[in-house]
Amino acid sequence: MSKRAYFGTDGIRGQANKHPMTAEVALRVGLAAGKLFRSQDDRRHLVVIGKDTRLSGYMIEPALVAGFASVGMDVRLFGPLPTPAVAMMTRSMRADLGVMISASHNDFADNGIKLFGPDGYKLSDEQELKIEVLMDEGLQEGLAPPRGLGRVKRIDDAQARYVEIVKATFPRHLSLSGLRVVIDCAHGAAYRVAPTALYELGAEVIEVGVTPDGTNINAECGSTHPEAMAKLVREYRADIGVALDGDADRLVICDEKGVVVDGDQIMAIIALALAKAGKLKSGGVVATVMSNLGLERLMTDNGLKLERTSVGDRYVMARMREGGFNIGGEQSGHVILSDFSTTGDGLIAALQVMAVMIQTGQPMSALGRQFEPVPQLLENVRFAGGKPLEHKTVKEAIADGEAQLNGAGRIVVRPSGTEPLIRIMAEGDDPALVKKVVRSIVSAVKAV
Repeated sequence: MSKRAYFGTDGIRGQANKHPMTAEVALRVGLAAGKLFRSQDDRRHLVVIGKDTRLSGYMIEPALVAGFASVGMDVRLFGPLPTPAVAMMTRSMRADLGVMISASHNDFADNGIKLFGPDGYKLSDEQELKIEVLMDEGLQEGLAPPRGLGRVKRIDDAQARYVEIVKATFPRHLSLSGLRVVIDCAHGAAYRVAPTALYELGAEVIEVGVTPDGTNINAECGSTHPEAMAKLVREYRADIGVALDGDADRLVICDEKGVVVDGDQIMAIIALALAKAGKLKSGGVVATVMSNLGLERLMTDNGLKLERTSVGDRYVMARMREGGFNIGGEQSGHVILSDFSTTGDGLIAALQVMAVMIQTGQPMSALGRQFEPVPQLLENVRFAGGKPLEHKTVKEAIADGEAQLNGAGRIVVRPSGTEPLIRIMAEGDDPALVKKVVRSIVSAVKAV
């Protein structure tokens, strides 16, 4: 596969008004995607567009719209809406394409463009590549005749539709009444829908991160700064805290004492509850190489398996579809429940955890420790270029580390997908040994 000029692992992303996150590139995406669909058949094609609350959304959205409309695609605009909601609405409105304008958990200065196919799944690499080829064509080519231009409408009920879909994932015979919930929406896409869904299901809702101003998305709040949510939980003596990120496709939870519960524990809570109810598919969970060894052992102890993929929710999803799994995710809080959704959905995952709380009558602090995490150490080493991981001394250091851990731990060494870093992670029951192993690999990488 040729090197992609625009699309990274999660769509096109970058700082607003710098290549590739400019109005011109957005216009080219609209033109190219529109041409791709028009070339396949001659009917009217529809694209739906959602966004988070970043200031630069006001620049990217109209540029995309102009591109789509000028090649004859009809456009529906949702306004601020979570990424998983855009994926759902693409499917339910029978659109040919869904677009989410967001840079997820990044700072407000960044933005991104993510594309979904008519099935609600992220576009395949092949389709993204076809779009890239068309993006580099002249801006005059393949335009629609005057009568063939696309029509554009704002859709006002998208948020309400999503709220109803989310509520329907919560067991019908249960209610959240009597539960005091802190919800931190990171001043992002879920700032209206998340508090509404929780309130309508009966919870007493304490909301924070719900006053977006275009520049405060993810700022000292949301899933990347769970301390804001934890502080409120302690102040209001809430039963549970939920922090979403800017586009609400991931979450972090904290218990009533303010102790943070990560994605691994959240997956464990939901997976074991599903298994108990006989609803877990394919006898296990899909996670990435970064998930804690404790999760793997817990699954094994319960006669279930943990399958690991590379880091990135698209790889988790791909493995889930291949193997027929209905739960997967990442330690960082992407939790994908494919019975309900085609991507990670923080709000739906939070509701499943609350359902378990209510059914078992256990406080979050009891549920939040499904397993004792094995000590894990992660170090990042910056590198200028080249391929340090293919070097003999680095390979030897890794093999030596694995021999020292002797089956009682794991080592993962990988380049970051987004920055010029080598990430070195080791975990094992003996923290001193883990530290020693990481140090020796770090110094080997640095020496190379």
